Amino acid sequence: MKTIIHAALALTVTAALTAPVQTQSQKPSTSSPVGTSGAAAPRSGTGAPSTDYRLVSGDKLKIEVYKDPQLSQELQVRPDGKITLPLLGDVPAAGRTALELRDELTASLKEYITSPVVTVIVRETMPQVVHVMGEVNSPGAHQIHGEMTVVQALAAAGGFKDFAKTKDIKIQRRAYNGRIQVIKFNYKEAVQGDKPPVFVQPGDTIIVP
Repeated sequence: MKTIIHAALALTVTAALTAPVQTQSQKPSTSSPVGTSGAAAPRSGTGAPSTDYRLVSGDKLKIEVYKDPQLSQELQVRPDGKITLPLLGDVPAAGRTALELRDELTASLKEYITSPVVTVIVRETMPQVVHVMGEVNSPGAHQIHGEMTVVQALAAAGGFKDFAKTKDIKIQRRAYNGRIQVIKFNYKEAVQGDKPPVFVQPGDTIIVP
């Protein structure tokens, strides 16, 4: 019996001596996984949006201002692409990344707060779709899966009708300032591989004349 007790004590001491020591630098953070550098995992969709994910109308955000619970808000990007915060009023959000929105809020709050620390967390993303209109066989909204090129989006729309002008395709894209950017797209050049692929962004509208 004494031999068993001594062996158990020896194992306990050995485990204590060999357990990794957690230094201050190794201590896990209790803050959000975003901190001030990225977007947290959404509650819906297929995994966390990347740091270059651009917000769209309907996305749900958590805005945290350090030590200021009145300015910290949970809100949704409105159909006009904006959010509303105390002191700042309406702020354009759609078309921006979480980092860009964070930087904008930080800069704007400096007028009211000394050295504000802002965190933008993407709580939930809307289904990412691209709209294809005009001379295609299946016009409408088509869901984006991962990175999708314009060519892939056109294929998802069923391809072209007989008289489609594939050299004069236009992509309408909303910028964060609310303006619509128009991008010209030549399908023939794209399939020949003469130029780098053009990727769609959520909310894009592809118009095939």
